[in-house]
Amino acid sequence: MRQTADSAVAMAPADTAGWRVYPALRLAPILKVALAQFVEHGYDATTVRTIAKDVGVTVPALYYHFENKQAILVALLDHAMATVSSHVDAAIAEADEAPADRFAAIVEAVVLYMAHHRDLAFLDSERRALTPANRARYVAHRDRLEQKLRETIEAGRRRGVFRTDDAATCGRAILSMCQGIAGWYRPDGPDTPEGTAARYVRIALAAVEYTGR
Repeated sequence: MRQTADSAVAMAPADTAGWRVYPALRLAPILKVALAQFVEHGYDATTVRTIAKDVGVTVPALYYHFENKQAILVALLDHAMATVSSHVDAAIAEADEAPADRFAAIVEAVVLYMAHHRDLAFLDSERRALTPANRARYVAHRDRLEQKLRETIEAGRRRGVFRTDDAATCGRAILSMCQGIAGWYRPDGPDTPEGTAARYVRIALAAVEYTGR
């Protein structure tokens, strides 16, 4: 039976160990291989045939699970957004109601995701390959995450703890800055996910002109 994009992931995202913990990805074999090939070669240069070969199945067998290469990309991006969103929601729920605390928790959760799951996060650059309908769906997911950050910045402005006069632009800039981590972070490098998150929280607080109150 062919899987839909929503059911194709082997294991749904879970944060039972806490929102700061990002377990290793557990993807269905087809998705695991496709992710590696998309990151190494790009979506356009990757073929269904090469994915099937590396998985060890025939092309018809792969099509039994996914309608086409686009469906594989959609499944991976759905998993990416479900993963980061579940951690951000848990971070918000645990944070103090003070806007600065909620803001720091959101940024920390996003940065930890980018560092721990950089290959999955890197797929954001392939959103241009999505069909218009799939792209709109993915962008809607991203917009919901951006809205949570923007609302927190606006709450901080109302309380006088953030002095930025443009919450929307500031929120987009901060998320774009975090997204860039997927392009440079290396697990074997000198930076830890936690250290990177701490630095980016400080930068983000400076961007919203945090007063320290």
